[in-house]
Amino acid sequence: MIQLTNLTKQYNDITVLDIPELTISQGESFGLVGNNGAGKTTMFRLILDLIEATSGEVTIDNTPIARRDEWKSFVGSFLDEGFLIDYLTPDEYFAFIGKLYGKTEGDIALFVEKMSDFFNGEVAGNKKLIRELSKGNQKKTGIAAALLSDPKILILDEPFTALDPSSQIRLKRLLNELQDSNGVTMLISSHDLNHVTEVCKRTVVLEKGKIVRDISTSSDTLKELESYFAV
Repeated sequence: MIQLTNLTKQYNDITVLDIPELTISQGESFGLVGNNGAGKTTMFRLILDLIEATSGEVTIDNTPIARRDEWKSFVGSFLDEGFLIDYLTPDEYFAFIGKLYGKTEGDIALFVEKMSDFFNGEVAGNKKLIRELSKGNQKKTGIAAALLSDPKILILDEPFTALDPSSQIRLKRLLNELQDSNGVTMLISSHDLNHVTEVCKRTVVLEKGKIVRDISTSSDTLKELESYFAV
């Protein structure tokens, strides 16, 4: 479904990402890990056509994504708070995003109700503006908005950061349900190796912009990753 071919990104002649080839299959749960500066966010931004590649291309269903809009209707993503419209309340933001995807008010209300466990009474119905919310509740708002379109592909960058332990558990449960019930193709980055191995059936390790490990999740995966990063 998603293919990266000879994909590179340079800033001031410094190569921050160099991926000769990578394929992410339909319905796959794909985890991306690496230390700060490894290139994780750059890779996601290239897949979402938010920045221009220095060379190579990203395709979805064999169609190049650069400067095209067709694929955006079935891709949901949240990378950081820059995706949010922070002068809206969460409910206003969900209404705005829902209309972009042709959702009715009833559709949006049903979605918000389904997300109530994840929101834990702290997001929907909150009269605060998004910029007045805690970082954790801003993260919840962005993740929920990414799911509002019923995406075939979901891309989340560090979704567990800033969430309290209960919300992290709820999010893992939610992502696993999406994978099992809807067959959503998920790309998840995280600094927490436990979270990645609990949610993703495949984990890729980036180091200085290059893929250095590509692991199918098993009972030994967490130990292998911990051993790698302990060096």
